[in-house]
Amino acid sequence: MDTINPDARARIIAAADQLYEAGGRADFPTVDAVRRAAKADMNTTSAVMKEWRRIQTATPAAVAVAIPERVQQAQQTALAALWSEAQELANEALTAAQQAWEAERAEAEALRAELSQAFEAQAAELAAAQSRIAELEAGAEQSAQELADVRASLAQVQEQAHTAEARAVEIERRAGELRAELDRAHVEADRLRAEAIDQKQHAQALAGELATVKAKAEATEQAHQEQRKTAAEEAHRTAERMAKAEADREEARRDAAKAREEAARLAGKLDALTEQNAALLAAMKATEAPQASTEAAPAKPARKPRKPAE
Repeated sequence: MDTINPDARARIIAAADQLYEAGGRADFPTVDAVRRAAKADMNTTSAVMKEWRRIQTATPAAVAVAIPERVQQAQQTALAALWSEAQELANEALTAAQQAWEAERAEAEALRAELSQAFEAQAAELAAAQSRIAELEAGAEQSAQELADVRASLAQVQEQAHTAEARAVEIERRAGELRAELDRAHVEADRLRAEAIDQKQHAQALAGELATVKAKAEATEQAHQEQRKTAAEEAHRTAERMAKAEADREEARRDAAKAREEAARLAGKLDALTEQNAALLAAMKATEAPQASTEAAPAKPARKPRKPAE
């Protein structure tokens, strides 16, 4: 008893008094109930409760065995009767001591039963806690697998986004080249158109010249018309290529935007799974905490009953 922490002793006695009063002082509170109320280990609670119950059941001191003074003062003729009365008083004291011993033994038996029930309850709680720990570990493993899958998917989507962005850059470059070709075609068409106009004006000025010159001018005009037609067709084809390049660029931009949105969604899911894994680990640690005090509290052997005084 000297090794019991005074603070723990005070808490256990206070909890026992409170539970005893709450129960109308009809029955002593159980060791497990006091242990839970005082937040102490089973061995300490059991030892302090033995002391507390002994105090509650304490009886007045036994009657002295010596002959009372009134017997010594009696007449010699009444000594035998008085001594008989003294022996009866001594027997009553012995009987009271035996009853106290029987009560203490019954109390010890009840205490052992309470300890057995308390340890069985703690064993059930431990089994439930271990089952919960197994469930949390399984959940943590599943979350870790989902986390790995999400990371793999995120890496794939990011790779697709990079590819789409590179494709968009290439399409943009090709569109610039086509736009430059279209500008050059327009410049060439304008030049040919101006040249044709100049030649037509020159041909009109030489309309009075020889028929051969006129024929040559008409042939030149026809050639320039063919050239203008060819330039117009080339400009039309260039415009069509430019339109197709613009459409490809818009499609690439949409693909890149969709890839970025998918990457953001997977990143959010990754954060949620990380938080869930952290919560599962915290729950596992909180469940394992009460186990140490339960496993470190072996049952204390019952005290041997005392022999009655002779």
